[in-house]
Amino acid sequence: MPQLPCKYLGLLGAFILSTGVSGALVPRQSGAPTVSVKNGSYYGLHNPTYDQDLFLGIPFAQPPVGDLRFNIPMPLNSTWNATKNATQYSYECYGYGSDTWVLGNPVSEDCLTLNVIRPSGTGPNDKLPIGVWIYGGGGYNGGSLDPRYNLSYIVQQSVEMGQPFIGVSINYRLQAFGFIFGTEILKAGATNLGYRDQRMGLQWLQENIGAFGGDPTKVTIWGESAGASSVGVHLTAYGGRDDKLFRAGIMESGAPVGASRYLNASTWDIYYNNITKATNCSSASDTLACLRSLPIETLSTVLNSSVTAQVPAWGAQIDNDLLTESGTQQLLTGKFVKVPILHGTNFDEGTAFGTKGINTTQQFLLNVMSAGPNSTTAQTIAALYPDIPAIGIPATLPGRPTGPEAFLGAQYKRECSYAGDLIMHAPRRLTSQVWASNNVSSWSYHFNVLVNGAGPTTGATHFEEVVFVFHNLQGGGYNTSVAVDPLANEPPTYDDLATIMSRFWVSFIAENDPNGSNATSVHWPAYNLTTPQNIVFDTNVTNLLYAEADYYRAEGIQYIEARFVSVYGR
Repeated sequence: MPQLPCKYLGLLGAFILSTGVSGALVPRQSGAPTVSVKNGSYYGLHNPTYDQDLFLGIPFAQPPVGDLRFNIPMPLNSTWNATKNATQYSYECYGYGSDTWVLGNPVSEDCLTLNVIRPSGTGPNDKLPIGVWIYGGGGYNGGSLDPRYNLSYIVQQSVEMGQPFIGVSINYRLQAFGFIFGTEILKAGATNLGYRDQRMGLQWLQENIGAFGGDPTKVTIWGESAGASSVGVHLTAYGGRDDKLFRAGIMESGAPVGASRYLNASTWDIYYNNITKATNCSSASDTLACLRSLPIETLSTVLNSSVTAQVPAWGAQIDNDLLTESGTQQLLTGKFVKVPILHGTNFDEGTAFGTKGINTTQQFLLNVMSAGPNSTTAQTIAALYPDIPAIGIPATLPGRPTGPEAFLGAQYKRECSYAGDLIMHAPRRLTSQVWASNNVSSWSYHFNVLVNGAGPTTGATHFEEVVFVFHNLQGGGYNTSVAVDPLANEPPTYDDLATIMSRFWVSFIAENDPNGSNATSVHWPAYNLTTPQNIVFDTNVTNLLYAEADYYRAEGIQYIEARFVSVYGR
């Protein structure tokens, strides 16, 4: 394989795809950065383009294979004397979706690793803050080697600002490997494994990040979508117990509040039993032991089939251990880690989550009821979300979809308005209100940018802020069959907004306040209940951002919040 240009080392390190082997030998370069951690020492890479040290693919737990498959992560139990190689990303964890299979990313069960990107020369006495990135992907795909999550760019911004921080990205188990549930799983204490993986990584950082020059008391956990929901889980884990694993959180399009009820173990058994039946484990005296003993190829084939297609979601389950109550209930009763948060949503989240093909009010009502509300509740929701395209989302679509896009449905804008509020906007607003009512600092944003490749029917949809936050001006990882470069062919103001947004994020990681960045003269107001405000990022306004009163779709969102409290809060 040809040597990658230096500028891409922050993207892929020295990942040797031609060998297909995580940990393939890479010659240690003279002067390579080294670090001594609890279990031994590692050598990494120096990236001269960004003047950064990269330590990649470092295990933080024992490989979750054999008896550790579908089991809680176990800490490393070995030490070594030689200096080990940390110059390439490890495999992603097994996942099933476009971010894994379509991109062709290599996968393995042996995937519980993390990556550390630091300004070059940082030493143990520097005690820099740390930003820990937790990728999204619906809980069923994704990984830290995805070049869209290149931390080199935002770490470079931190240095240029005079607020340097250390970037860390972390792998965690996905789909059934990370979030299988059911009676047998509950009995075995093997629940919420993906979140437990993340916490194991955070514990490893507490023990070892000081050796890289980081301050373990200055960790910010940070994620988007399922990664943001992961941050929400850690804010409420163990009844809101503060284990001092982090001092702040960033949630992009995700919250501690869920938009539906949690399934209990007995309800989940139907999906567990489908898996054991398809793998010929259903007649075993110990079905979980049987699943653990299967060849990975056999198990993966089943998990990547229609057998798991009916699982409602891969994510948090109430297990009376990691999670004792719903996130909503815990927020309402103050059972959460009271640290500052920066969080927000995109204007048109609903275009990513709404049901396509809704043409009539009757179809809209039936779709609402399919998620649980009764007929009376659905009628109320329909009244709060009327079929008036002029007030629906996305705003960039002036009327109903027509022509080749008519398949989206005549009431597409109505459905997207409700779906976006239910899944994203109402949880964000309720979280903002809870933080304010508990006198804990929070800053809320609303992202309204139509990026390259996003047409009027898509709008400012889910995930589109990520390229700005990471300051990924080169569009690394986007020119694929999954996505096009969001910033390509756009005016310079898009790059300017990326600088502003990434510096707000840097300032929050460094100081627990986004306003220390000096990136803009506009002040980002902390959220309060008297004059609740969001900062809006928008390339169509002169300053690229402005403060708005947080009252958009107030009646509809208030009704959804009330249902969270009365129904999903139980």
